Amino acid sequence: MSPREKTCCREDPKNPEPAKITFTTGHSSSIVRQHYDRDDTRRRRGQESRRLSGVTPTSQKAEGRIVTSGVQQTKSFKRNPTNFSLFLNPFTIPLSMTEKTLSTKPHFQILDALRGLAAITVVIFHILEAHAKNHNEQIVNHGYLAVDFFFVLSGFVIGYAYDDRWGKMSYKDFFKRRLIRLHPMVVIAMIIGAIFYYTQASVVFPGISEVPVWQLLLTMFVGFTLLPIPPSLDIRGWGEMHPLNGPAWTLFFEYLANILYALILRKLSNKILAVLLFVAGAALIHVAVFGPRGDLIGGWSLAPEQFLIGLTRLSYPFLAGLLVFRLIKPGKMKQGYLISSMLLLAILAFPRIGGEENLWQNGIYDSLSVILLFPLIVYIGASGSIKSERSVKFAKVLGGLSYPLYITHYPLIYWYFGYVYDNKLTLADAWPVGLGVLIAAITIGWLCLKLYDEPIRKRLKQRFL
Repeated sequence: MSPREKTCCREDPKNPEPAKITFTTGHSSSIVRQHYDRDDTRRRRGQESRRLSGVTPTSQKAEGRIVTSGVQQTKSFKRNPTNFSLFLNPFTIPLSMTEKTLSTKPHFQILDALRGLAAITVVIFHILEAHAKNHNEQIVNHGYLAVDFFFVLSGFVIGYAYDDRWGKMSYKDFFKRRLIRLHPMVVIAMIIGAIFYYTQASVVFPGISEVPVWQLLLTMFVGFTLLPIPPSLDIRGWGEMHPLNGPAWTLFFEYLANILYALILRKLSNKILAVLLFVAGAALIHVAVFGPRGDLIGGWSLAPEQFLIGLTRLSYPFLAGLLVFRLIKPGKMKQGYLISSMLLLAILAFPRIGGEENLWQNGIYDSLSVILLFPLIVYIGASGSIKSERSVKFAKVLGGLSYPLYITHYPLIYWYFGYVYDNKLTLADAWPVGLGVLIAAITIGWLCLKLYDEPIRKRLKQRFL
């Protein structure tokens, strides 16, 4: 039977085998009537036979099942021509149901809001970083852990969105969806980085003025692919994978996580994933507690040490988020929005622990935050609900802004670093400019979302999905 054929079965009192009525979508409705007439004749003969033998026919119910594009629906109907003809109507279930099913899962509104709060905290962390001589002086000290929180959220959301879809979704469909969701902002972020690049020339980046335009454009086009830039194309001097837009390293690892999920992780049992989670947790503790810095900062470079930090920061959070979705059913928690938001902001803003003499203490803080607290926050956020219409709108704004803000803000941070160092400014001197950078970053992110990202994704979905 071809994929566009449908089979409908109903019980025959005289025949233990179900009578099958087969029709093909797109054919004339007369075919349906012909099949139905034959079966209805058989039904009337059975009723006449029971009448002659003294058996009184009773009103019975039977179940019928329609299979359309991989989606099954079971309906009960009374045995009369009216109901049965409605049941047989091939147009009662749209053929595009699979596509609608793939795109209509509800969002966790609180998780969207938490993502937005974390993105704003990252921007504030980077602005204040320009005024810190070392990690101990950094205000909003653990803002860098927002990256690890993003990876926990990613694992949870990927599991929620795709774990139950592989029966009706191919690898091609999955990767198209992820590219459409993520890559338009990657492209515009690299363009913004190129536009701001020559304005960032300063004592911090002394070689910018000597970089030819062709090398800038080549770096931008390589950045469009998210492939890491080799050291020969490092036009900034910080050794970043993407010197036009440093935070793009996290998108490189996000894509890596998506590839591993589609090809391997989704097929593994929860027990095997738990074993991998334990190994990844041990590696994370090793980096944070026994590493030379006492934290999880790093991952943006192709240098072996930095690349391993990036893999470590990806592995445990992503696996933890995936397992939280699979193993722990969200409950119903009052004030989940407030509790999860306050807990997340407190973790990211908490002062550094231990100082230079006891780096391991801060490593323990980072480890506990990522291994225990971030999965807990995701669970609380998934278990809560937002009742206020105003809060729902605010959460939606935060969720929509989060990714564009995160991926486009750093060209402004490069400029702010140069401005602060060139003029030897303290935070007390530069805070109005810093506040302006924050407002500008939010504005650029919002404009990118509304004027570019949402329209482009809509057109790409219409064209390719």
